[in-house]
Amino acid sequence: MKLTAVIRKEGKFYVALCPELDIASQGENIEEALRNLKEAIELYLEDEDAKI
Repeated sequence: MKLTAVIRKEGKFYVALCPELDIASQGENIEEALRNLKEAIELYLEDEDAKI
């Protein structure tokens, strides 16, 4: 499965958004924001009621 990650800087944090699933996360740098987003997506997809 391929998903999009949109990253933008807000203040001193980076926000990563997956628009297909409407999930967002943040981190102090781009790598951390992406890592946190991947974890959030994995948790979301583990939920058997998740709608894709």
